[in-house]
Amino acid sequence: MIAAAIVVSTPVQAGEEIGWRGYALPRIAARWGLGRASLVVAILWGIWHLPLFFLPGADKYRQSFPLYVTGVVAFSIAISWLYGHTQSSLLLTMVMHSAFNQTIGIISDVLRPGENPFALGASLSFLLTVAWMWAAAAYFLVRMPVFPTAIREDAGVMPAR
Repeated sequence: MIAAAIVVSTPVQAGEEIGWRGYALPRIAARWGLGRASLVVAILWGIWHLPLFFLPGADKYRQSFPLYVTGVVAFSIAISWLYGHTQSSLLLTMVMHSAFNQTIGIISDVLRPGENPFALGASLSFLLTVAWMWAAAAYFLVRMPVFPTAIREDAGVMPAR
């Protein structure tokens, strides 16, 4: 069921990856390197989702925004690592993003009714998941290539010298 959902949702959320990894990441990485660029894109990506924390019925409603951003930063580092190690493949980043989206709801990250979205409350399983994500993100940051190999000077984005 999850595999079918990945196939269906990959094209639906592809626009985010085209924007974040296809456009923003290479341009920021050209100036600061892929590791730091992945952090900048991750923070912007987290803030991009902020309105969804206040919309009843949205998948982010009743979640902790600070903990969400913490997890998104770790996940974005992993996506950037994949991007940097696959000759800047947007298709693979789209599939990874979609696969991650399909896990929403498996581990509860919902706050108690009435809690502020800026509260730090979450289930222990969610906190442990974010901790494991950061263990992987730390490894990915250490192993991050300086600049994606597929970006060439004729693409209009040149790595810093």
